[in-house]
Amino acid sequence: MTDYKTVLDQLRNGELQSVIIKKEEFLQFREHLIKDEQFKNFRGEAKQGGDVVYTFSENSRA
Repeated sequence: MTDYKTVLDQLRNGELQSVIIKKEEFLQFREHLIKDEQFKNFRGEAKQGGDVVYTFSENSRA
């Protein structure tokens, strides 16, 4: 099982530029994402087939 908290920390710290979350993993990843204090700084871009590419921005969305 993937440690999604670590993945979110790596995105936030710049260790990772982006991460691809497979369709099958999305709901598990989302549980960790919405609990994060900087939830609005993460951006997900849906790709054809159901995968999502997440990035982190210093500017939060409104």
